[in-house]
Amino acid sequence: MKGLNIIIVTGLSGAGKSTCLKCLEDIGFYCVDNLPSVLIPKFVELCVHSNEISKAALGVDIREKDFLEGLDSIITKLKKNYKVEIVFLEASEDILLRRFKETRRPHPLSPDKPIIEGIKIEKKVMEELRDMADRIIDTSSYSVHKLRDALIPYYASGSPNRRMNISLISFSYRDGIPYDADLLFDVRFLPNPFFVEGLNHLSGNDKRVVDYVMSKQESTDFFKRLYSMLDFLLPLYERESKSYLTIAVGCTGGRHRSVVVVNELKGYFECKGYNPVVQHRDIGDIDK
Repeated sequence: MKGLNIIIVTGLSGAGKSTCLKCLEDIGFYCVDNLPSVLIPKFVELCVHSNEISKAALGVDIREKDFLEGLDSIITKLKKNYKVEIVFLEASEDILLRRFKETRRPHPLSPDKPIIEGIKIEKKVMEELRDMADRIIDTSSYSVHKLRDALIPYYASGSPNRRMNISLISFSYRDGIPYDADLLFDVRFLPNPFFVEGLNHLSGNDKRVVDYVMSKQESTDFFKRLYSMLDFLLPLYERESKSYLTIAVGCTGGRHRSVVVVNELKGYFECKGYNPVVQHRDIGDIDK
């Protein structure tokens, strides 16, 4: 069995296939939607030769012409060499009807007819593929977040609760606020090492600057409150399926105080099991 896991995501139109693919992408799968069945073996071959893709998810649905033709034999052949799983998404007729009406989109099988006719036709056409499915998920009562929660235990590597990607940026207010910050902290209230003889030419990466900043009562009180707030926010962000969190910390020149704070935050997140990415954007500048 070769080292490539493949999930084929299919099911009824409106049951959440696109959402499912987005969820799988968030937990590390390389995802392709609406790939013609005849191209699936070639796609798998390219994944194997890339040496970088170990998990792939393919969205296959009724939009493809000759939808089921040859698909069963393709899947049978793939299962001989790879770990292949078919996930079939469905929902009750009334829920599907409501979803189509909410999006104001026609059903792909009944563009000029009542939506319910397309739903009934599709259910009939998809019976064979549904019988082949390894996992059937009824999304009638699912929100986007509940569907993600249903997928995580089966397909996320390691812990069922995938950690967010954390980015930490120190910056100078003189050069502008990072445009992609989710949380932003102004630490210009902390004592400035720039005005201390022997420290102004150093950066927040230097232990002497760190000791100066962290020895102040303002810093102690600030970090106590900051960590408490993050302890409160992180579980809520992850519950809402937030994949990325960017925290920007600014001071006057982006060289001393903001660098110290970002480095301290890096240690905090590592203790929480995250692997934060740190960027000291303006560390080459000098505080004024």
